Amino acid sequence: MKRTIAVGLCLLWTSLAIAAPPALPAPKLLDDFDDIAAWTLVLSDQVSGSLRPVSGAGGGRALCLDYDFHDVSGYVGIRRALNIEYPVNYRFGFQLRGESPGNDLQFKLIDASGDNVWWVNRPGYRFPKAWTPVEYRRRQIDKAWGPSPEKEMARSAAVEFTIYSKVGGRGTVCFDKLTLQGLPPQDDSALVPSVIADTATALQDRMIDGKSDTFWISGGVKQQTISLDLHKSREIGGVVIDWLPNLEANRYTVRTSEDGRDWRTVREVTGGAGGRDWLALPDTDARYVRFDLRDGPNWRYGIRDIALKPLAFAATPNAFLSSVAADLPRGSLPRAYVGEQPYWTLLGLDGGQEQALISEDGALEPAKGSFSIEPFIRLDGKLLDWSKVAITQSLQDHYLPIATVDWVHEKAGLSVTSFVQGTPERAQLIGRYRLSNPDKVAHEYTLALAIRPWQVNPPTQFLNTVGGFSRIDALNVGEQLVRVNGEPRIYPLQVPDARFASTFDGKLDAMHLESGKYPATTAVKDSTGMASGALMYTIKLEPGQSREVAVVLPQTGGWAPQALDVAKAQAQVADQWRQKLGVVSLQVPAAGQALVDTLRTAVAHMLISRVGPRLQPGTRSYARSWIRDGAMISEGLLRMGRSDAVRDYINWYAPYQFENGKVPCCVDARGSDPVPENDSHGELIYSIAEYGRYTGDSTFTELMWPHVQGAYNYMEQLRASERTEENRARNPAFYGMMPASISHEGYSAKPMHSYWDNFWALRGYTDAASLAAQLGKVEAMQIAGSRDQFRDDLQASLLSAMQQHDIDYLPGSAELGDFDATSTTIALAPGGEQGRLPQQALEATFERYWKEFVARRDGKREWKDYTPYEWRNVAAFVRLGWRDRAWQATEFFFRDRAPQAWNQWAEVVSRTPRKPFFVGDLPHAWVASDFVRSALDMFAYSRDMDDALVLAAGIPSAWLQGEGIAVQGLRTPQGQLNYRLQRSDRQLVLEVQPGLVPPVGGVVLPWPYAGDPAEATINGEAAEWVNKELHVHQLPARVEIDVPSAVRRAERKGQ
Repeated sequence: MKRTIAVGLCLLWTSLAIAAPPALPAPKLLDDFDDIAAWTLVLSDQVSGSLRPVSGAGGGRALCLDYDFHDVSGYVGIRRALNIEYPVNYRFGFQLRGESPGNDLQFKLIDASGDNVWWVNRPGYRFPKAWTPVEYRRRQIDKAWGPSPEKEMARSAAVEFTIYSKVGGRGTVCFDKLTLQGLPPQDDSALVPSVIADTATALQDRMIDGKSDTFWISGGVKQQTISLDLHKSREIGGVVIDWLPNLEANRYTVRTSEDGRDWRTVREVTGGAGGRDWLALPDTDARYVRFDLRDGPNWRYGIRDIALKPLAFAATPNAFLSSVAADLPRGSLPRAYVGEQPYWTLLGLDGGQEQALISEDGALEPAKGSFSIEPFIRLDGKLLDWSKVAITQSLQDHYLPIATVDWVHEKAGLSVTSFVQGTPERAQLIGRYRLSNPDKVAHEYTLALAIRPWQVNPPTQFLNTVGGFSRIDALNVGEQLVRVNGEPRIYPLQVPDARFASTFDGKLDAMHLESGKYPATTAVKDSTGMASGALMYTIKLEPGQSREVAVVLPQTGGWAPQALDVAKAQAQVADQWRQKLGVVSLQVPAAGQALVDTLRTAVAHMLISRVGPRLQPGTRSYARSWIRDGAMISEGLLRMGRSDAVRDYINWYAPYQFENGKVPCCVDARGSDPVPENDSHGELIYSIAEYGRYTGDSTFTELMWPHVQGAYNYMEQLRASERTEENRARNPAFYGMMPASISHEGYSAKPMHSYWDNFWALRGYTDAASLAAQLGKVEAMQIAGSRDQFRDDLQASLLSAMQQHDIDYLPGSAELGDFDATSTTIALAPGGEQGRLPQQALEATFERYWKEFVARRDGKREWKDYTPYEWRNVAAFVRLGWRDRAWQATEFFFRDRAPQAWNQWAEVVSRTPRKPFFVGDLPHAWVASDFVRSALDMFAYSRDMDDALVLAAGIPSAWLQGEGIAVQGLRTPQGQLNYRLQRSDRQLVLEVQPGLVPPVGGVVLPWPYAGDPAEATINGEAAEWVNKELHVHQLPARVEIDVPSAVRRAERKGQ
């Protein structure tokens, strides 16, 4: 019987294959690589490469690219002019082989302008050693960058193959036979097959009718085949099979074919568990899909439905998991997989080597890109997950980086607390789980800690570290140790009452937890990389009782299993952070406590985000060190008493300067990044000078002088290239400026002459001149002359750009005349140019920002999202004397902390915070530093125009009542600042203690109220107000100011 079925089926396939669709046009050969002279070598700074001919794939010649990254980041590639007009649908093909480390392979198509680039980017590519065909279809080619609004490519003028450093090193990559083939238009219609079964053929159509109340049951044959025919070749993303209870195949093979003769195995299922099977078949082209059923718990098979899925079903592992999540109860997978934007926070050591995340729902991710561990509770036969409880977050003492997530339910409470202990070389993430019974009757609970193949960092996070899916190929859940991919990753401090491990085909952990029936297996291997499992604790609690279990997750180094008092460990970590974050003390009334708590947390996040000495804006998307971010973070750390971290950072970063003096925009494990961002040179000089100002360490600045000199000389070359009469004629606003760059990445579409770059360059010139004078360098006068000339050129450029664009504000770039007040803030701080800028334009810039800000805040202007770099505008308001506006903006930004109690901002804030989007990093250390510097400016800031230290210029006047405000230990370039400012009914008193040397312009107190100030004394002697400011030149000082009756009347009226 079986032989008859097989023969008949073979004849049927043969007859079906005769009706083949029309043949595709033959691929067009674009380049056979016989002439390597047609290709140009493309190199970044200090990267070397060469081209040579070799024997090609199947005859002829090919081209080999030999490269060496020489311990720097960057790229090497080949480019040639090649005009291509594109059909409606197409695919590129080429032959590839290489002896190369796993660097990124990029295939680029460039338009005639050279500004717009489309690409296929394959990070960490595994280069085959033998000639291998590679294909890229139209749908796989994305817009990389460029100002053109066109998302689809109609034509291109050049093609480029690029090797971009991911791990660096040296290697060889060879190319041959570049082709382009036209394809039929992409068919997005429904996948509607016909079906052929070996047995019970009268019922076979029930498998594809899409009805839940129909099904097919096979004949009693153990090994049989089901085949689907789409009648033409289609693109398929996957398959979903719904089995009847106890009639599943737990072993079967999925094969595909274009012609019914040649078959390709695309999936093996070896441990199916029935119910619904989700099979990912990404990027599959086939007319026929065949299922060879091999074994099951019965002699028959029963299928309710087989559904072929489109490409989007499993376009990526994360897309596949979202498809799976759509079929399961909402809380089975994290929010990110059910269409909700999640939030999280950072846990780690000061300058550790690894950083952990905890989600708003209590899942832990011990290390970048790792698996996660997530809690569930079984109670009364039901499963509680994040979607079925109320959830709150908190930090210990409201500011320490020891995070807690609380689940609140009428019958169960769960508190998840996590922190990192140890040293950078041997660090552990601790997870504490306290289960409690808030009910009036006793309950038996099962607390499950699920080990899951995805990160806390969600799939929408695509930059540098792709979020979401994290492979678990092997999982061994022991009583005292859980091994993930063979490595010891979780140590339960209490022996679980039950445990299991499951392959994806054997069903996800949450499905087992939901059913209450657990696999007997505790160790599995899974070719899908989606193994999961759980540690389970059965806990009976009387009303009001609680019990705690805990786990240790090593981050770096080993961890020997041992008894650990987790409460004591948490207390020790808390004490360590209190000391680190308590160097500067800010005393404020209750209305300001959230500001102070968030400031301390922000400093912690800046310290945790760094890897060793490397200051970074983030730990996932931005796990690299930009000098831009480092300069901003450094200033915040200097003011908060962490000059050691700044010194370590500069010592680490400066040696990555290129040989020609160019300061890399960014450095990571690959080395120096060559992308020109022309703010970087000034930022390094500023960071060195700022460290010197705060510490007085001239020995260090002398050691750093060669780096300052190199950056200065490089800036001189850059501005000389733009300071030509030809350039002046092209556009006078370009004359003498830094060349166009993507700048602070605000001009990634197309480089511009950015005033952000130029204000940073001027800061660099200013600080280079200052350092040269302090260190007695012979070139001091030359550098000062360059500074003055550049400043004059910058003023002329601004006025020219304003005139050309007919604008009354300071523009972001010369070409666009764009409005970007958040960028312009850099001219004030740290630029120090407030007193030299065109004053009307300066005021108009921030008046316009304020007007647009109010419209956004009050719901009168549509907006999609913003970046909290806007915190810098608060510092600008303080410097402009706009005290009330500074506080209104602060209140607005504070509403966008996410989550509120975790005292942090992402790089991007959305108006629809639960709609998935790319948040940058969370927390974001550059944003944190913008907040820290702006918040500290409210208490004290250095004013460059008259070399003064200005106190309390951003403090709401209401805070001064009663105990007022007090500052202790705040670092300034003049020393430590200690003062108290408080108000009684009739008198305002400022007491400034010793600890600093007043600058030339003195310690300044602006009048904090409306109207004119009244009489004042300094140390008992009458003082004179100058522009509503008092200047104190000797310390200690006691300043007493009478509060006018008009102020008191206005306050009473406002109450």
